[in-house]
Amino acid sequence: MTLKLGVNIDHIATLRQARRAPYPDPVDAAAVCLSTGADYIVVHLRKDERHINEKDVARLCKTFPGKIHLECSYTPELEKAALKYKPFSVCIVPEEPGEVTTTGGLKFTPKVQKRLMEMIDALHKKKILVSLFVSPAAADIRTAAKLGADIVELCTRDYSEATTAKASRKLLQDLALSTLLAKELGLEVHAGHGLDYHNVLAVADIGGMACMNIGFSIITRSVFAGLPAAVSEMKGLL
Repeated sequence: MTLKLGVNIDHIATLRQARRAPYPDPVDAAAVCLSTGADYIVVHLRKDERHINEKDVARLCKTFPGKIHLECSYTPELEKAALKYKPFSVCIVPEEPGEVTTTGGLKFTPKVQKRLMEMIDALHKKKILVSLFVSPAAADIRTAAKLGADIVELCTRDYSEATTAKASRKLLQDLALSTLLAKELGLEVHAGHGLDYHNVLAVADIGGMACMNIGFSIITRSVFAGLPAAVSEMKGLL
């Protein structure tokens, strides 16, 4: 079965922001990605708007209804933006000050769980699907189901950074077991973080996996091959 591909276009906006120019436009990038293999577009709205900004989210949701998957943390400000622009789905992710990229899954402290439950309920009232970005651990999968998530996105950072074949096999096993548990609990399963053209196949082959969310490797490949070719090649692997 062909898996869905969500293409993260944050770094199109990163390039734009490097010169504070009006281009390259994320809306143009989204159109190219959707026409060449992407099933939907992923954007991460951070508190500091270092790449994607709220205006981008507004334009993307308006231009491509049903095709935008918004990543954001669980702050009231970002929840308000998600509710205002109504993407098809929202993935709630942790966000730490000064981080270069997301460093791992959500930490389910009692305080965080309470905030997540409130945000999930608000999003569901707007008919927005909710995904939680989690580590591939049984306790976290069960917590995501208990909180009412529709989807879990398994963090593949550790797998993508594994330096030995033994470690890679162990981490793939963790991903496979987490996928099985999530499916048993009625959750759709996505995977993302650090996946590229070389390591994605083993994750894509896990039974029950529904979607790969990939950004950096596709955008960097596009520098040399062009965005249509980069997206089409990744979709072909899935």
